[in-house]
Amino acid sequence: MFARTERLLLRPGWAEDAPALACAIADEAVVRNLATAPWPYAIEDAEAFLAAPRDPAMPSFLITQRTDGDPIVVGACGLGRRPSGAVELGYWIARQHWGQGFATEAGRALIDIARTLKLPRLEASHFLDNPASARVLEKLGFVPTGLSVERYSCARGSQAMSRLYRLSLMGRGEVEAMAA
Repeated sequence: MFARTERLLLRPGWAEDAPALACAIADEAVVRNLATAPWPYAIEDAEAFLAAPRDPAMPSFLITQRTDGDPIVVGACGLGRRPSGAVELGYWIARQHWGQGFATEAGRALIDIARTLKLPRLEASHFLDNPASARVLEKLGFVPTGLSVERYSCARGSQAMSRLYRLSLMGRGEVEAMAA
């Protein structure tokens, strides 16, 4: 599965992407905002991530910037199943690409994919010390649930408080039909 936006191509990661992936994510300021990425992040971590089996119903993408030359890895995004069964949207952007709207642009494409997959809703969260992620989620239409919970961050090696968000993907008619 692929998605194309005005400036980006969301595509699966391949083994040959490991060096570019490791270079893009190997920044403690990026990794500390993720739940599962280790710190320090090495080429072996990128290779393991790219080789891991993927559930086709829960796509995972490298976010690449389309250029006149070779595409540039600017981050990654995907859908994942939480232990509760909820589907969570996640993303990260390399620090040199912060503030350019790539997270919002990729997030919109990922939400379109979730709608195509007929998912009724998405969840997302951000660590409280990452307010930029809150702004991205709100631009994407996610609504705070009012709940904050501790979530483990592998890179931090500890729990950190995170704020939970939800996004309904069903139109009003779909909600009414389910209630009937």
